Amino acid sequence: MSEVRLLNVTKKFKEVTAVDQINLTVKDKEFLVLVGPSGCGKSTTLRMIAGLEEVSEGEIYIDKRMVNEIPPKDRDIAMVFQNYALYPHMNVYKNMSFGLRLRKLRRDEIEVRVQETARILGIEELLKRKPKELSGGQRQRVAMGRAIVRKPHVFLFDEPLSNLDAKLRVQMRGELARLHDRLETTIVYVTHDQIEAMTLASRIVIMDQGNIVRIGSPMDVYNEPQNLFVAGFIGSPAMNFIEGHIIEENGSLLIIAEGNRLDIPKQLQDRYAKGKDRKTILGIRPEHIYDGALKGPFPGSERVPATVEVIEPVGSEVILLSTFGSVLLTSRVDPQTKAKPHTPIEFLIDMNKVHLFDKDTGIAY
Repeated sequence: MSEVRLLNVTKKFKEVTAVDQINLTVKDKEFLVLVGPSGCGKSTTLRMIAGLEEVSEGEIYIDKRMVNEIPPKDRDIAMVFQNYALYPHMNVYKNMSFGLRLRKLRRDEIEVRVQETARILGIEELLKRKPKELSGGQRQRVAMGRAIVRKPHVFLFDEPLSNLDAKLRVQMRGELARLHDRLETTIVYVTHDQIEAMTLASRIVIMDQGNIVRIGSPMDVYNEPQNLFVAGFIGSPAMNFIEGHIIEENGSLLIIAEGNRLDIPKQLQDRYAKGKDRKTILGIRPEHIYDGALKGPFPGSERVPATVEVIEPVGSEVILLSTFGSVLLTSRVDPQTKAKPHTPIEFLIDMNKVHLFDKDTGIAY
């Protein structure tokens, strides 16, 4: 069982607490992604699992063995770094086989492992080249290959795709997903890119200021963010937030926001009843705001007026930045839109998909 457990783990750098009493279990064969803004503690957490940072408090277990005092080379893990960390004077074959030679494996066993891994990654023709002769994507494949040949129980990835261009990142995400399916090993992966997190993870761990603020499957985290931080962090473009308050009128709840009255659908009335007469933050994702000229009313929809400020065509859709009262509203609309800058528009908001948060606590109702 390649399970990783962190029990009340804390990391302090002098007076600064980088990771604060976190508890986390990475299941056997799971692809777990740590995500969060810069400085949230995700890379520090990964480095403590690897043994590259000492634990200030708490315990770390790999395969039920506490590894706090065990050096990195004896933890049966392999780490892939952001900057590849290849030896420039060695060719690809020697880079990939270096760790195996240190472990004094037989030459024929090393040959089999390197050739097998090179086939998996499609880099057989690169084995005689040196890192300076490789592209960024090829270097990253070699770095992954060097980890794979070791056949560790746990793979640790520290923002491995951040140095690649956008097209290559998409390609490498697909290769990482296929690699995980093929190797069936445990992966802990750190990124600040939420698209990587959503597309790769079995589960996502969202961190902020050294704490874990949400754990769940990608769609659970997306659909049920639980608090304002998670709601604003997951999703691209980010969720819109609009201040308002919930009132009851004629036995039904509605939201007053930017001078507009927005009915809460019947199926959500009970859920949001505890927010009645309280200051509320209404969250609505850009993809749940439609151009009213292109889409007719539907159950749970509400029409609101706005003024288009900026238009960003991106091919399959158009991003509109519009003023809605005092709020700048982001929407993702059909590319057939006739919207123009500095002109009025009527949006259709899908109230079935809104999220309401207590303004004082930031917690979702």
